Amino acid sequence: MSRTVLRDDQWKRIEPLLAGRSGDCGVTGKNNRLFIEAVLWICRTGAPWRDLPGDLGNWHTTFTRYNRWSKSGRWETIFTALSQDADFEYLMVDGSIARVHQHGAPKKTAQEAEAVGKSRGGLSTKMHAAVDALGNPVRLLLTAGQASEYGQSKALIEGWVADYVLADKGYDSDEFIEAIEWSGAIAVIPPRCHRQAQREYDRELYKERNLVERFFQKIKQFRRIATRYEKLKRNYQSMLYLASSIIWLL
Repeated sequence: MSRTVLRDDQWKRIEPLLAGRSGDCGVTGKNNRLFIEAVLWICRTGAPWRDLPGDLGNWHTTFTRYNRWSKSGRWETIFTALSQDADFEYLMVDGSIARVHQHGAPKKTAQEAEAVGKSRGGLSTKMHAAVDALGNPVRLLLTAGQASEYGQSKALIEGWVADYVLADKGYDSDEFIEAIEWSGAIAVIPPRCHRQAQREYDRELYKERNLVERFFQKIKQFRRIATRYEKLKRNYQSMLYLASSIIWLL
């Protein structure tokens, strides 16, 4: 049997969130746990779907079901349910690049729609994340690799009620600071050096921002996240939701 990821206690938390349970309307999944382990094996190793070990199921059936769940938003539903218990004392935002493998490169005319762009080093996708005070992800967005991190700043914090919002100086702008203050939070963002009027910020609290950097380190332990192999944005984001769900289960 291939090395598995989920412990029994983790499986008990995720099982009620899956489609195809016995008693649900429609077709009952033959083995939901085996299916999740199969997709996790692909996500963790970065291997092609055709290389899925036989003891984890048929690769084509597994991919077809994974793709169907991506279309229906099932992976996002699982992530959203697991992230309900977030600690919003702090909310931290940042972005990170994932290189796009040649097998994941869409047509040039579809690159923008599929969140692929050309940046230093070639084709890439940028992950934008907001994490809570414990470093657990609460929102995940994708853009083309050359897009600015600041461009997704307000979308990352929209709807959350936090005490503090932490970000690096790349997010320093009057518009974002106003959005943070309007939400009732305090901005902990170093001012850019060219600001005529330098803002004060809590330097000790800012040190906690390392948690969002550590989140990206954790998420990129999954090789299918560190390198993008999926041509479709929705399928890559589904991998991101799955890997982030596992971080919530740790």
